[in-house]
Amino acid sequence: MIGRNLPVHTVAYDCSNPMTHTALKKLAKASGGRFHCYSSDSQDLTYSSCDVHLLWRESQRAVDLLNKIKGMRQGMMGDALISIMQEISTEVAKLPPTRFLPRPPNHDRPLGIEMPNFLPKTSGEWIKSNGLKAKRLSLYQVLAPNAYSLVEEFVPILRKTVCSTLHEKAMMQFEWHDGTVKNIHVDPPLLYNYQKQLGQTVKMYERRVEWLTSGSRQIWGTVCEQRVIILVDVSETNSMYIIHIQHSLRLLLEQQMTNKECFNIIAYGSEMKPWNTEMVPPTPENLQDAWKWVQSLQCEGSRNLMGALKHALEVDLLDEQIGCQGIYLFTSGVPDQDGALVSSYVAERCGGCDLRLHVCLFSLDKFDLQDSIPARFATASDTATLLRDLALSGMGRFHWFKETGIIESDDINIIMAEMEKAVNYSQKCAMLVKSLKQRSDNKQPDDDPESEESQRAQIKREKRNPLKLSAPKPTALTLARMQAREDSLEDSPPSRAVTWRPSSVKASIPPAQPMKSWSPSENEVKQKKKIEVSQSVFYTEEGNSVGLVFKKYPKAKSVRKSIPFAALPKEEAISSTKQWLKKFSIKRLKLDLHRLLSGPDCTHQKKLVPAMQKKVSAKYCTIFPSVEVNGVVKHLQFQPPELEEYIDQTERVLRRYIQRMQWLLSGSRRLFGTVLEKSVCILLDTSGSMDPYLSEVKKEMTSLIWEQLHKNGLSFNLLSFSDSVQVWKDRLMDATEEACHEAVQWVSMVKAHGSTCTLEALQAAFQFADAQGIYLLTDGKPDTSCNFVLKETEKLMQGKQIAVHAISFNCSDSTANEFLKKLASQTGGRYHRCHGELDGHLVAHRMLTEGFTDEDDPVLPAFEGDDLRRLALEIGKARRFLTQARTFRALLLDKQMKSDKLDAFSTSPVYSEKSKSNLPVSKSTIS
Repeated sequence: MIGRNLPVHTVAYDCSNPMTHTALKKLAKASGGRFHCYSSDSQDLTYSSCDVHLLWRESQRAVDLLNKIKGMRQGMMGDALISIMQEISTEVAKLPPTRFLPRPPNHDRPLGIEMPNFLPKTSGEWIKSNGLKAKRLSLYQVLAPNAYSLVEEFVPILRKTVCSTLHEKAMMQFEWHDGTVKNIHVDPPLLYNYQKQLGQTVKMYERRVEWLTSGSRQIWGTVCEQRVIILVDVSETNSMYIIHIQHSLRLLLEQQMTNKECFNIIAYGSEMKPWNTEMVPPTPENLQDAWKWVQSLQCEGSRNLMGALKHALEVDLLDEQIGCQGIYLFTSGVPDQDGALVSSYVAERCGGCDLRLHVCLFSLDKFDLQDSIPARFATASDTATLLRDLALSGMGRFHWFKETGIIESDDINIIMAEMEKAVNYSQKCAMLVKSLKQRSDNKQPDDDPESEESQRAQIKREKRNPLKLSAPKPTALTLARMQAREDSLEDSPPSRAVTWRPSSVKASIPPAQPMKSWSPSENEVKQKKKIEVSQSVFYTEEGNSVGLVFKKYPKAKSVRKSIPFAALPKEEAISSTKQWLKKFSIKRLKLDLHRLLSGPDCTHQKKLVPAMQKKVSAKYCTIFPSVEVNGVVKHLQFQPPELEEYIDQTERVLRRYIQRMQWLLSGSRRLFGTVLEKSVCILLDTSGSMDPYLSEVKKEMTSLIWEQLHKNGLSFNLLSFSDSVQVWKDRLMDATEEACHEAVQWVSMVKAHGSTCTLEALQAAFQFADAQGIYLLTDGKPDTSCNFVLKETEKLMQGKQIAVHAISFNCSDSTANEFLKKLASQTGGRYHRCHGELDGHLVAHRMLTEGFTDEDDPVLPAFEGDDLRRLALEIGKARRFLTQARTFRALLLDKQMKSDKLDAFSTSPVYSEKSKSNLPVSKSTIS
């Protein structure tokens, strides 16, 4: 029986020998079994069975307890009651106080681990891509095209300084952000749309604040770094809040630690209690083990924060070159050491490396100094000030909360400041529109009959005293003088000049000088193509006169540009976005709105007339609406139907761009991008840091082999690298079914271990002379120097045309990503990073279903890969042109409506009769 867990159960059947019963009981007890006795004569022997005896003994205890309770009710216990109460009090005093603290639901159960579907960002980083300035929603950005500075210049002819005036009907003076005052052209529809966009942005900010105040983020803020160390204050002062501390750690482990690279927890009082001796990956097993360790924590000692920081910075974070590291300090009071000493130490260690110290302050509602006196004590405000300075020294964030909610948070403060700025901008817009409306109401009330009478009186005065026409311009010749000039040029040599002086100009004009022969050089002007004209010559009846008839006239070339039809492909082409956009970009499709508005008839002309000493606007400035394009004022000569056609074409192009983006984000292209070359080498990083993600990479690699390599009939080879390089085959293989099956099997056997020998992998791939492209997938920097790898790769590229496409996988190290970008650019390849694909699919779905009604909503993710980034830029350009085209269409319709109202007023009966009686009728008017 030794070494075996084999219980023996014994049964005595109608046996009256007590020695037999005793032997059977000992045998059952020694083997861990039970003894049972059956007797048909005696019932007492049956009670000697193990199961029956246990029940009988427990029932006797219950009977004794009932008798004692009955005696206590009758007051017959005497001193025995006092002794029982003392025994109960003694046993209760032995229990720790934490046994009586309320516990949240499921506190003792295992963790319910959640996997975040995106990488969190601090509010400072998030606002860079979603702030008002980033979304071009700053009030000064919106008003800048219609803002004009006050100009004050000296006019020589007037001999005085003249200041620019304000158009009171449509302009207001507005204080700019730099303190200057500008004249603003107030466009109410534009400002109304701007206020709507501000309202949508504020709602987005409110959703961000709700997200920041939910779950573990209400306690810890947003944990953004990939390598995290948690310092937990378990001093004696926090003994009554240990359950709260444990629950806070539980929420953090469940919600924010699963997508990190590695982590560790250090509890500190007077002594350090690390959970693990080193940082470990957040696997489910490690997270559950950490939670069991947290449940065993007990509060004791004071707050030796300096010792905890030294342990974290000098033991766990040994390599300062590793990026994206964070320390999260969870405490309820000031440390034992001086605050300035701790801050200076933190500033020294965090300077020069990507290391942040974030402080989470938990305020205690009830604090009793009689139970435990800390080494240092400060009020709540002084504690917050000291820890806020500590977070500032560590270039981190400060988060202050209590049981009732958040008191102060740097992340939330940044969002609230942006919301206040948006509200301020909206109020300024309302003030501008209100001021303009009040001014127009005071100047010209629409419903006042007296104003109509004054307008009619003004019309009568203009009819009685018609305005004199201004003198002709010195540079403009009449039709008769043009004909005379042509006749004189036929009868005289070219050196003869035509002199002309305006009769109404007082300024003296110098005598005309003879015209010099002018012949442009070949370098300055290209010779224009001669226009071919078909003519027919005949003699007339009068003498020898000759007549001339033109049979074929040259085609007149229109300066206006029509809206072209965008020819777009239906099938996706296997090419990079750079190559694809050379055929189907906005510029290539001739849908660049700024180019369509850049013809000679569209330019706003305002030139100086020397004789009049002032600038005169072009002839049609008051007829066509004026818009500003790239800082230049243009006349909008399109019609609403033409703009409708442009809007339809641009929406077609945008839908095609979105479909292209969805294609790039689908299948194996999401991780590897598009494989362009016919012969490629795939380099797979299998270092130790790839272990948590290797199963996902294997699935994507299998998809790449079948979806791109086999389908497109490519030649390929596979290489894995960690401490050394492992090659699948010694040559490039055709992507047959047999080869693909073998390649998938080889990929499934790959294991993650060791370091990252990137240079050796590149050297091995360059040995294949037939290779046209190398696809390098890695999650970090190489073991050797990045500059050394770039120099060696440049040597390998000599005499070869092999493009290295760098793929960054789950890497947030900016230095590593910059190295991969340089490597791809140096070899003529592309940089790819699978980041933001979930947001990209969501944005594409919203655009295709909701339409392109808003230029900035939804917002495209900040793609970092070359293909997606270039396509996103082209989509942004198309959305801006679409918004401008809709604005121009609204401007044309508004001007057309105003002209219709003016025509209706001019054709009214009263105005028509009076105009017939006052205005003379001329032949030119009739014709």
